[in-house]
Amino acid sequence: MSGTFTKAMARNIFYGGTVFFFLLFLALTFDTTSGLPKSDNRHNITPAVAAGKHIWETRNCLGCHTLLGEGAYYAPELGNVYKRRGPEFIKAWIQSQPTGAPGRRQMPNFNLSDEELNNLVEFLKYTSEINTQNWPPNIEG
Repeated sequence: MSGTFTKAMARNIFYGGTVFFFLLFLALTFDTTSGLPKSDNRHNITPAVAAGKHIWETRNCLGCHTLLGEGAYYAPELGNVYKRRGPEFIKAWIQSQPTGAPGRRQMPNFNLSDEELNNLVEFLKYTSEINTQNWPPNIEG
């Protein structure tokens, strides 16, 4: 009988593999969740950041922009816009929309107050400081 693959052997391999991969899944889940406080920047969430996130969500910015790789690809990724452009440029850009430049995609003007603009910039600053472990990858070069 050596060389014959029985139903009992197949069942044992199936159950053994299922248990092994379930335990592996649990271990990887635990590893990920235990590492999040070190990389997700949660200690820097302020009331202004929370208010900025609310503006981001209620204006459906994710409908056009990506943030840390999530969202639509109609407009630029904004996960690092704070580091690239700075707070004053971001505020001026948002206030000048739509630009009316022919042939360009246009962002609506949300008529944000100075406080709302500052909160949105604080949210973008916060997201720029999250340790994304190089995600999303830079595919431009």
